[in-house]
Amino acid sequence: MGARSKARKRALDTLYAADLRGESAVEALDRAIAAGEGPPNDYTATLVRGVVAESASIDALLSRYSTGWTLDRMPAVDRNVLRLGVWELLHADDVPGTVAITEAMALVQDLSTDESPQFVNGVLGAIQRAEAAE
Repeated sequence: MGARSKARKRALDTLYAADLRGESAVEALDRAIAAGEGPPNDYTATLVRGVVAESASIDALLSRYSTGWTLDRMPAVDRNVLRLGVWELLHADDVPGTVAITEAMALVQDLSTDESPQFVNGVLGAIQRAEAAE
C-alpha cells in the first residue's frame, strides 16, 4: 500500500471515529497529533482538514447524487469514504479523478458491505461527470 493510500485510510479512520462520536474531525486530528499519534503523512491532515472545511458543499453534493439514500441512512464508512472521494475529486489538483474513485472503492471494498464499492463508484462517477459538464 502506497503512502497516499495509507494517508487516506488514516484520514478515514479519523473522520469515521469523529462521526460516530459526534465530534469535530479536526479536533480529533489535532488531539492525535498533540498526543504523538498524529498523521504519519501530511496528506492525512490535508484530507481531514479539507473534508471538514468543505463539509457543507460535499454533503450537499452527496445528498443530490446518492439517489434513494440520505446521508444518515448510509453506513458511516461509506459516508466518510464518499466525503474523502468528493474532496479529492474537486479539490486535490494532483489526484486524477479516476484515482480518487478507485481509492475510495478500495477503502469500502475492504471495510464495508459487498454493495458498497458499486454504490461509491456510482455516486462519485455521477459527481465527476456533473462537475466535468459544468
